[in-house]
Amino acid sequence: MARESEFLALDDASLRAVIGPNSRHVALIEDAFKVLIEAPGGGVSINGGARDRANARAVIAGLITRAEKGAEVNEADVRAGIGQARGVGKGFSNDPMALPVGKRGAIVPKTDAQARYLDILAGHELSFGVGPAGTGKTFLAAAYGASLLRRGQVDRLVITRPAVEAGEKLGFLPGDLNEKVDPYLAPIWEALNDILGPEDVQRRRDKGEIEAAPIAFMRGRTLSHAFVIVDEAQNTSRLQMKMVLTRLGEGARMVVTGDPSQIDLLNPRDSGLAHALRILRDVKGVGVLEFEAQDVVRHAMVERIVRAYDADAARGRPGPGPEDTGR
Repeated sequence: MARESEFLALDDASLRAVIGPNSRHVALIEDAFKVLIEAPGGGVSINGGARDRANARAVIAGLITRAEKGAEVNEADVRAGIGQARGVGKGFSNDPMALPVGKRGAIVPKTDAQARYLDILAGHELSFGVGPAGTGKTFLAAAYGASLLRRGQVDRLVITRPAVEAGEKLGFLPGDLNEKVDPYLAPIWEALNDILGPEDVQRRRDKGEIEAAPIAFMRGRTLSHAFVIVDEAQNTSRLQMKMVLTRLGEGARMVVTGDPSQIDLLNPRDSGLAHALRILRDVKGVGVLEFEAQDVVRHAMVERIVRAYDADAARGRPGPGPEDTGR
């Protein structure tokens, strides 16, 4: 196939986003599609076969779109764009709702799966976001909940998760309830601090607009006009899952997130997440998005790790036992 060259004119901000620190972004695109990308000034030139140039151009267009929205462009965005150009997704999707602007810029979906996840959150009273680590399922749930809270569409953001972590119990940790629970919810607090800012998060916690509690403390409550995030749901029992799902009250929405491959229960077959997905998938008002390894937007190594574990599981090898997990 003949190799030809084409030039894309870019403004300075878009050019910086496409090139990346130490030309890392263009290096990733070059390696993925066997093209040569140069920046002679005022834009970039792409040299390669027609299909490879088209794929590289699609990735560059997605990066430019993110930059124009004020979002930070990083290697995760480049890798997501490469995967989509290869046919993994349908391309960069427009943000289906007005998400907040975080410290690192506007929050927009980085993959087709993330865009569909936001559509599901917007269109269902009960949503499930399940899949491997690094797919953004918890961060986007927090961003969506923060957007509802800011716009006054809900009165409270309630965050809960099972207190299961390598055999530890809440009672072993010092401090009051918040001090006991907060370490378990560190990923969500990091997301909310990035989205709302630490001062706003603390102010809303003091006012009761943001609440965190272990699932055991949900029993007997009715959560009305709230957005509820049930995190690490793979570690709920079937009874806990039924209990927390039935807390939904008037004007409330709930998202359940988890990774079925990372169950810390002594009896993994008791996990309430897989059971809930099996019996609720076709229930009216329930939406499910199952992320896959190709949707990982963290470090590229995370996707490779997830794929290696998936391949091992597919070969039928048993999961880690107590001697492997430190139990």
